[in-house]
Amino acid sequence: MYTPKAAIGTGSFMAETYHGRCFCKTVSFEIDAPIKWCVTCHCESCRRQCSAPMTAYIGVQDEQWRWTGKAPKVYHSSRGVERTFCDNCGSPLSFRSEHLTGLMHFYVAAMEDPERFVPELHVAYEEKLSWLHIGDDLEKRKGPRVAD
Repeated sequence: MYTPKAAIGTGSFMAETYHGRCFCKTVSFEIDAPIKWCVTCHCESCRRQCSAPMTAYIGVQDEQWRWTGKAPKVYHSSRGVERTFCDNCGSPLSFRSEHLTGLMHFYVAAMEDPERFVPELHVAYEEKLSWLHIGDDLEKRKGPRVAD
């Protein structure tokens, strides 16, 4: 189980609630700890949705999160995958895959305090852009799946 950086050793992270939102603050959400994982993704789909060379996201069980502002728009980007975004400012917020049933993945950049969520793994590393040089010691996995 993933423990956010600031909660390590506090013994109280299980009762924490994390907050996230879009750029214009129209769409917002809450997440009840614990977080399942925090990873970086290099797949083309995530890069295109976020207009970034890679992205980081956290995995959250469905019963542990809720929209607290306006609900986002949903885009079915590929078979079995849905991605959410704010229909006002365009901020990407989350994605869901039928391969990981019962989980929502929120982009770390949408969190109120993104520094708390430190990636522990790279996924879809084979799709990494050639000019992006990674200098960490994190495990690098092929494909988008985090868990079986």
